[in-house]
Amino acid sequence: MSLIQNKVVIITGASSGLGEATAKRLAASGAKLMLAARREDRLKELVAAITKSGGTAIYRVTDVVNRAQVQTLARETLTTYGRIDVLINNAGLMPLSPLDQVKVEEWDQMIDVNIKGVLYGIAAVLPIMRQQKSGHVINLSSVAGHKVFPGSAVYCATKYAVRAISEGLRLESNGEIRSTNISPGAVATELTTTITDKDTAAGINQLYALAIDADAIARAIAYTIEQPSDVDVNEIIIRPTRQEL
Repeated sequence: MSLIQNKVVIITGASSGLGEATAKRLAASGAKLMLAARREDRLKELVAAITKSGGTAIYRVTDVVNRAQVQTLARETLTTYGRIDVLINNAGLMPLSPLDQVKVEEWDQMIDVNIKGVLYGIAAVLPIMRQQKSGHVINLSSVAGHKVFPGSAVYCATKYAVRAISEGLRLESNGEIRSTNISPGAVATELTTTITDKDTAAGINQLYALAIDADAIARAIAYTIEQPSDVDVNEIIIRPTRQEL
């Protein structure tokens, strides 16, 4: 039996891309899922597909920049399933642009979703996990959290922050909370569709011609969850084999 069996998992950004792929893979392994995103129609479709295949999943429409909504997400998960074993902080945005384009509203969006959304998720589940004396937080960073690229300064800053938060949580875990930072390279998702700067978008689209399938990241996430409780996989970087940066 997989160690994923019967684990209660919250996934943010679950309506597409990495979140959707991870939900399908974990459900197939017997996890009990709470799926969160803003697009209710996509969540309904995903839950229907999972339940039709014999999996267990419910959803709650959640905007991760709204702390009250994230708190409600955690409470409803606990009420429904009786515990929270794993939080996957997957929701994220990547509207890249050079700094001199001064797209301050996009900077604010990235900071709100990519950093504050992660922190709100941790704040919602950490007291519950402390009471359980067990839990696992998986944060989605990026190769941009390891190297800064032209046109991506603010995005990189948010992903460096995610790595710092992940490591801080590990150091403060008291042997109870596992902390994993996943850093994908080019993956075929909707992430690039938020880029409004045409020149930056053209360069990124060229890079993403190499993109790997979202299930590659879902498999890595499943690997970290299914380790025995005394094993904490802290950092994984996953790129297409041909991606240099």
